[in-house]
Amino acid sequence: MTEQLNRLDELILAAKQASKHAYAPYSKFYVGAAALTLSGIIVSGCNVENASYGLTICAERNCLASAINQGEQAFSIVVIYTEQEVITPPCGACRQVLAEFLTSSSTVIGVNHFDQQKQWTIAELLPDAFTPKNLYE
Repeated sequence: MTEQLNRLDELILAAKQASKHAYAPYSKFYVGAAALTLSGIIVSGCNVENASYGLTICAERNCLASAINQGEQAFSIVVIYTEQEVITPPCGACRQVLAEFLTSSSTVIGVNHFDQQKQWTIAELLPDAFTPKNLYE
């Protein structure tokens, strides 16, 4: 956890920068996410909306998918950045995807443009998550 907190400013900056690339012409809800891989790499992603709303890709899923495409599959912390008055937690679909690639004690931090933060563990976001271990037990 120490390395994660030492790199928190980098993660916040990466998430903030990613939000500037978001494609959100419908909602105007620009989101950026950044994750720290277990190998120490910071990856980021933004939300990409679609006129067929159900095909929208959230920043968190975009971030992890981009990292997986680069050969990374394990993450220790994720930061989500929005320019909202209230800290924005991940949606339900993102919670499930986060639970797939992070441990139940991993940290997710929401940050807004006021530099306010809220922190959760995966277990707090998605108690009793369905994960790969459920398929093997």
